[in-house]
Amino acid sequence: MSTAAFRDLLGTDLPIIQAPMAGAQGSDMAIAVSNAGGLGSQPCALLSPEAMRSELERMQAGTTRPYNVNFFAHRQPVFDAAKEEAWRGLLRRYYMELGLEEPAVRREGEREPFGAAQLEVLSLFRPRVVSFHFGLPEPALLEGVRALGAKVLSSATTVEEAMWLEQQGVDGIIAQGLEAGGHRGHFLSHDLTVQMGTFALLPQIVNAVRVPVIAAGGIVNAQGVKAALDLGAVAVQSGTAYLLCPESRISPNHRQVLTGPEARHTALTTLFTGRPARSILNRMMRDLGPLPPSVPEFPLAGNAVAPLRAEGARLGSGDFSPLWAGQNASACRSVSAAEVTLALAAGAVLD
Repeated sequence: MSTAAFRDLLGTDLPIIQAPMAGAQGSDMAIAVSNAGGLGSQPCALLSPEAMRSELERMQAGTTRPYNVNFFAHRQPVFDAAKEEAWRGLLRRYYMELGLEEPAVRREGEREPFGAAQLEVLSLFRPRVVSFHFGLPEPALLEGVRALGAKVLSSATTVEEAMWLEQQGVDGIIAQGLEAGGHRGHFLSHDLTVQMGTFALLPQIVNAVRVPVIAAGGIVNAQGVKAALDLGAVAVQSGTAYLLCPESRISPNHRQVLTGPEARHTALTTLFTGRPARSILNRMMRDLGPLPPSVPEFPLAGNAVAPLRAEGARLGSGDFSPLWAGQNASACRSVSAAEVTLALAAGAVLD
């Protein structure tokens, strides 16, 4: 497949997608990337329908280029009172240390899956691309997205997931390697032993499906982009490379850690949301271990952690907050998102 196939899929000048990073960026970054010729992404997993509409209004006012709107497609978990109590037992020492009261128990999480309310807002904007993480929404919702004329992408972390997505009729598959920062996109199996690195996973997915494949995970420079395209990807999705940009919304502590040796020490952890996601190691991960068995299901784990995160942030500490980053932060620079996009695209030979 020609590397120019990305134009048919994304409608962009460059084969670069800025990864949607909920909580770490908003429309400012997505607008800058789209205006530079890549595909900017607006994450909506943490947004209410009203906030989503506001961000997309800014997108529409800020660029005439194609952009991506991203959603989570998880299923709501069943609340487990025993697991919730065990989880709070692990966190109690931190509440005491910080002088905080335990929050009230909630039976739902702050991350909303894609639903009718989100589809209604999306219909007002009709973006070029809509992407999903953790599989796909229910068929009726997916058909509603297709009716808007959007190209549909979703993440696959195994060959089996890629083949399943192709069977559901997606327009492109994001091959998410184990190096990627933030949440793993797996949805058919929770077995982390089947998760592979980007350059092991990518060619296997390319050989297994006929739809375009996008490489993601650990790609932060032009050399990585070239390697991914040489292995059959039509485009590359990068997130960590953008974390130090002025358009990023990460905390000062997160910025500082990304520039030091700590950024080389990352691990998958369920501590912050209940689902494996790659973060730079911090105190909470070291104290409790990154994957303790008592963590409630995604996204319920985040409820009891929220007061710790807020107080830690107030104190300028990253001890209780996720410091999302991929395994390769070597190219992170405090330059504009447009400059990062062009630097990544230097690895592509365009026809």
